[in-house]
Amino acid sequence: MQEPRTVKGRPQPPMGLLRRLDAIARAAFPAVTTALLMVLTSTPVGLPSALPAVALGCVFFWSVFRPAAMSPPVCFGMGLLQDLLGFAPLGTGILTLLLVHGLALRFRRFLVRQSFLVVWLIFSGFAAGTAALGFVLVTVLNLRLPPVAPALVQFALSAGFYPAIAALLTRLHRAMRRAEDLA
Repeated sequence: MQEPRTVKGRPQPPMGLLRRLDAIARAAFPAVTTALLMVLTSTPVGLPSALPAVALGCVFFWSVFRPAAMSPPVCFGMGLLQDLLGFAPLGTGILTLLLVHGLALRFRRFLVRQSFLVVWLIFSGFAAGTAALGFVLVTVLNLRLPPVAPALVQFALSAGFYPAIAALLTRLHRAMRRAEDLA
């Protein structure tokens, strides 16, 4: 027979419908907010698209700080959404986000203990790598060399937007942890 889980020394009541819905909502929150931010940034405004930068920043952040909520299937879905919203060759966003997710998980224990500046610098390295990988993938898929400027702009947008994305997601993450501690 399984012992009931305890919360701060007290037995936890069995999972009711509302508790289950709350747990599902908390688990889905990172993916839903990432998808919502991606849709919002995909609106045409006449400037370079921030869609890949936002997707990369969100996937990196959640993969480091809440990896259970940003699983490989969720990253696949985010990459597919990125490719569809950005009219990119199908698979480029999927591959880059899955690679970033895998690398972020690999270095997660190191990254969680670092200051924001160190995490930002490491993220900037990830952003440079994904911009280069995207450039190579577009070159291979189109069978011709595209201009380098879009890849450089994408790197700059990703590295530049990350502090704002991290600040927003850090607040959301802390609110989620406070709510979990109260439950």
